[in-house]
Parts: sequence; structure tokens; C-alpha cells
Amino acid sequence: MRPSRTQLPKVPDHVGSNSAARLRRLSLRWARQMRSVNEADPMISVFDLFKIGLGPSSSHTVGPMKAALAFRTALAVHAAARSTVRIEATLFGSLAWTGPGHATDKAIALGLAGFAPDATDPDAADAAFARLVAGAPLQIGPATIRFQAATDIVFDTVSPPPEHPNTLAFRAFDAAGRCVFEERWLSVGGGFILREGQTAANEAQAPAPCSFASGAEMLALGRDRCLTIAEMTRANEAAWRRPDEVAAGLRALREAMLDSVARGLKRRGELPGGLRVQRRAAGIFARLGSASGANAHAAHEVLDFLSVYAMAVNEENAAGGRVVTAPTNGAAGVVPAVLRYYLDFIPGADHEGVERFLLTAAAIGALFKLNASISGAEVGCQGEVGVAASMAAAGLAAALGGSNGQVENAAEIAMEHHLGLTCDPIGGLVQIPCIERNAFGAVKAVAAASLALHGDGSHRVSLDSVIATMRETGRDMSNKYKETSLGGLAVNWVEC
Repeated sequence: MRPSRTQLPKVPDHVGSNSAARLRRLSLRWARQMRSVNEADPMISVFDLFKIGLGPSSSHTVGPMKAALAFRTALAVHAAARSTVRIEATLFGSLAWTGPGHATDKAIALGLAGFAPDATDPDAADAAFARLVAGAPLQIGPATIRFQAATDIVFDTVSPPPEHPNTLAFRAFDAAGRCVFEERWLSVGGGFILREGQTAANEAQAPAPCSFASGAEMLALGRDRCLTIAEMTRANEAAWRRPDEVAAGLRALREAMLDSVARGLKRRGELPGGLRVQRRAAGIFARLGSASGANAHAAHEVLDFLSVYAMAVNEENAAGGRVVTAPTNGAAGVVPAVLRYYLDFIPGADHEGVERFLLTAAAIGALFKLNASISGAEVGCQGEVGVAASMAAAGLAAALGGSNGQVENAAEIAMEHHLGLTCDPIGGLVQIPCIERNAFGAVKAVAAASLALHGDGSHRVSLDSVIATMRETGRDMSNKYKETSLGGLAVNWVEC
């Protein structure tokens, strides 16, 4: 069967009543490969886990843009560039199933044109993509290439990717139709990319002085060295960059997160993609502001603010705006919402607390990436919103002065109550249920931190146990619930 080149990938004939076994086989194979790839990773930097980029998806937009840019960079200095007249990009697995709903086609075109997700203004990206669609050529080294996204980006919903559900293949052709240069890339979640066959993205990184690969190791190291989780994370960062660079980077992350909340609280209108979803955060926030002068306030009003902060970010993400992967774009609203909650509602909140929050949250997110996954295509939304809630709960507990044991407990509680969460976006768009789901993730994060801080840090179920359970649950989860839009809410809705 020839791969579909249609605007939205169609479900092949074999995805029907007898498809469950095939989907399970794909899911099991990807889960096994996921573990072998992630176990090779060294410690992960705060600034690798938290990345500034464009929406709507870290694995379907940010990662593919980076992969396309990497291919462009390699081709530009290769002898094959002199004879290249056409480039074809083929998407496999989850990237193919969700189609343009995650703006993967736009991301690939922009990456091939030389745009990087962390250095591109959303408005500039829209204008550049419009020029490419109108026929503007790509200039790659000595080659001038006419790239037609409608035909040169192939959504292959038939061929199973051998290593990872988010696989991209780039090929350059000469005038005779011969392939003269090719690369295959994996978008492994959170904007991280690997060349196919590569085991780790940052193998050359200097050793971390406070290295830990599990929650148990993290707690033991903290006890041995009398350091908090944030202090250990800062020590690791200091091995890779100057202290002033670490401080500046944390400030930049804080500002980018809070800016995404602020923009989302102001903007109204319809989100792109065809579902006719209206932005709601600005209207809800305005009503909350109007009610702030009332003599009586509902006890749950603070949760309304928390929820609307998260929705604001994810509406920005759905519109292709600038957000911070935390740990992914689809879950980008949870950490910023809880961070703003800390600043707005906690007496004595300060810059040091913000740094503790971000450093601790990143350490927890790294444990999930090292030992399981932060990709919805691998483990469902438990690996996105679930991990984000775990990170935010730990960060808030640390900002509020919690012990390492209480922080680890907060992270465990938050993930425990996201286990089994599926990723089944309607229309392949990061809108329904993703936007509201971030609000619930933020609420759960605050509740988890509060429960943990009422205890002494001792608990029966460890964070490591929950991470292992999340990984196993993701392995057992049917592939149709892992960012393919082939099951669940994605198909059980009525289009009016």
C-alpha cells in the first residue's frame, strides 16, 4: 500500500476489528526499545528538560523541527547538496496518525528552511510557512530546492517504524530521482531528538557531581551530602555551565513560563485546526477579576485561578505560540500554572523559591525520562500531564520548604493518580481534552504537595515504584490510546 499523502491520514483497512493484536505488538516493541534507549542517558540538564519552543507539541512540532534543521545542516555541507533538487520527509507511527493536527508538516518545512524552535517568533514562523506554501524555494548550501509540503511530506500510516513511534525519514534526490543523501531521526518526547540508532543525545556531557538515576539514589545522596534536591541539581548544572549562566537560564525559563500565562489570559478567538474551539481563559480570568471586589469569595476560587492559568498556557500552545516544554508542550500548562499560583497566593514567595521550584521539578522530570518516558506516543498522557503534575508537585513542595522526603512523596502522589491516563486527542489536535486536562493536572499537583507537606516524608509507595508502574502501564496500553487518535475520546465524539 502506498502511504497516504492526504491532508489528514486515513485509517488503513487493517485497522478494524482484527487490529487490536497488531497494535499491541507495535506497542510492546516500542516499549522495549524505549527502555533500552533511555537507560543509556546520563543526567539531564534543567535546560534540556525545560526548552522554549513553539506549540502545539514538543514531540510532533518541536522535535520534528529540530530534526529537519539537523538534516538541513548536514546536507548543506555534504557533496550531495550540489545535485539535490528535491527533499522528501516521511513520517511514521504516531507522527503519521495525528497528521497535520500537531502542525508537524509546518514544523518540518520551517526546520528545512533554517528555523529553530527556541529562536523563532510565532508570527515570523507563520509568515515563513505561508511563503513556503506559496512556492518560495529552500536554499540549502549550494542547492535551490522547490519544497512542496503537500506532496513532499508523506504521512506513512502503513509502515511500522522499527525503533520508535515518532520516526522521521529525510531523503534528498537528484534530477534523475536517485536518493543522494538520507537520515532518519526519532522524536523521543519533550523536544528531545535522536538519530536512529543513537543511544543518547548528550553522551559527551561532563560527569555530574551529584549523579542519581532513581528516587532512592536521589534521597540517599541528599542524606549523605546534606543537600536538598534543588542544591544537587544546581551542583550538576555548575559542572556544565557558569553559575551566572545557570541563574540567567532559570530567570529566562521563569519569564517564558509566566509570559505564556499572561499572553493566554489576554487573547481571545478561535483556535486553529477546524474543531472551532474557542479560547476561554481570557473570559474566565476577566470574570474572576470582576468578582474579586465582592465581599464574599467561594472557597474554591483559588482553584479557578490555578485552572485558568494552566488553560491559558495550553490555549497559547494550541495556537502555535511560544511555551516551555514542561516536560512537553501538550503538558506545558501545569508547571507554569503552579509556579504562578506560588507567586500569587503564597505569602513570602520569592525568587529563591522559584529557583528551588524549577531545579526540583527538573530533577523529578529527569527521573521519569531516564526510567520511563515523557512521550504520549510511548506511554500515553500519563507521561505528559502526569509527569508534569509530578514535577509541579515536587517543585511546589520544595519552594514551600519541604524536605527531600516530602518532595519525593509529593511527586509520587501526583503521578499515582495519573496512572493509566490515555492520550487520545480529538482530530489529532492538542486541544480536546488537552487544554482542560492541564488544569486538572495543576490542581492535582497542588493537592499532592499539600498532602505531602502534612506528612513527614515517609510513605508506603515510592516514587521509583510509581515510575516503574507508569512504564509498565504504558507498555501494556493499546497503541490506539497513545497519541494516534485511533481510539478513545478521539473517535467517540459526535461532530455537530
